[in-house]
Amino acid sequence: MRGSTTPAGNIEHAHGQRRPASAVSAEALTTAARLFRSAGDEQRLRLLEFLTEGEWCVTELAQATEANLSTVSQRLSVLRTGGLVVRRREGKHAWYRLADEHVADLISNALAHAGENH
Repeated sequence: MRGSTTPAGNIEHAHGQRRPASAVSAEALTTAARLFRSAGDEQRLRLLEFLTEGEWCVTELAQATEANLSTVSQRLSVLRTGGLVVRRREGKHAWYRLADEHVADLISNALAHAGENH
């Protein structure tokens, strides 16, 4: 018999119950989902790709992506809210960089994975 039902309605499998080695908190899952939603747009992902090279100002990013400043600023705002980038101001210029090495690794790995022949 492959499995049986317990009085509570749970299915017991012949190979036993699987338990995760370490449970991730609900808060961490929510944060990760927000991060993926923020990065889940081709144009925002393009900005993240540029930022893997280091800090860029909004004007440079607008020129590199051939988009207007307000559009790039809006995209960066979404990425900032998602915790993927941080901003610093210098006079009238806003400079953006990736939030940390985890984000850099995530973007690099995602793009490398997408580039593989499946």
